[in-house]
Amino acid sequence: MTDLIMVAIAGFAASMVDGALGMGFGPTSSTILLSSGLSPAAASATVNIAKIAAGITAGLSHWKFKNIDRRLVLKLAIPGSIGAIIGTTVLANVDGKSIRPYLAALLILVGFRILLRFSTALPKAAASVSDQGDTATSTPTTRFNERGVEAAGAAGGITNGLIGAWGPVVTPFLLHRGVPPRYAIGSVNTAEVAVAITSAGSLLTSAQGSGIELSVVLAMLAGGVAAAPLAAYVVRFVPARLMGLAVAMLLLLTQARELANLHDFPGSRWIAYIGIPVAVALAALRPRLERRAAARRAAAATNRP
Repeated sequence: MTDLIMVAIAGFAASMVDGALGMGFGPTSSTILLSSGLSPAAASATVNIAKIAAGITAGLSHWKFKNIDRRLVLKLAIPGSIGAIIGTTVLANVDGKSIRPYLAALLILVGFRILLRFSTALPKAAASVSDQGDTATSTPTTRFNERGVEAAGAAGGITNGLIGAWGPVVTPFLLHRGVPPRYAIGSVNTAEVAVAITSAGSLLTSAQGSGIELSVVLAMLAGGVAAAPLAAYVVRFVPARLMGLAVAMLLLLTQARELANLHDFPGSRWIAYIGIPVAVALAALRPRLERRAAARRAAAATNRP
């Protein structure tokens, strides 16, 4: 019973992070489930089943708060679903024990991807969209470069099928392309429903999906669905950088421990436990350090004869 409560809390926390950042539910949940001994295929199927219900709730909430670009949702959902079939096919045809180190390494890469994204100052629109008030529309108010959107959706679908990681691949790409943060997050969360349905369906129809535990799925569903409406509201006001950095640190620490255990390198985990928080702290301070360096360069240029 205690384990199920922890799974429900994990689902709540993962859904909060995912709804507020457009990423984090799959990697966070996969980390917990893999650590509990679930097979990679069963963990992926469990996460994606939970993401369906949580995603529908989040999508409706983002629609209510006008955070969705419907055209962008379609450009992500279709190639994302195709990519999901590729990812789950690989997962269902590879031995679970042999693929665990590779999944842990992939999660570490996702963690570094999130860390890199949130090490820089976000656009002002990312800090809060409350200044837009009730004038927000159902489509982005800023044009963006659409090149590569479908490819990013397909890549996100593959990683989603493997480890449930959709948002960390797709959301940073859209933000770098100039999509306003609220629309990037809302559209990614909505498109994720189609990708999760495809991933879960593909795994459930294979023999590899037989390790799914209904009680674990229901516990994660309960926590995830409860958090989704709150996250869609919170995204309008809560600073994203600290949450993104916290998710990155969680993924890096847990997967560094996983790799240390798999390869029997007990000493290496302590290096990671010290180095990762230092890296996250430097990432958090990076904008301030860059501003100070720029100010010093400007002052030096002014004082030149």
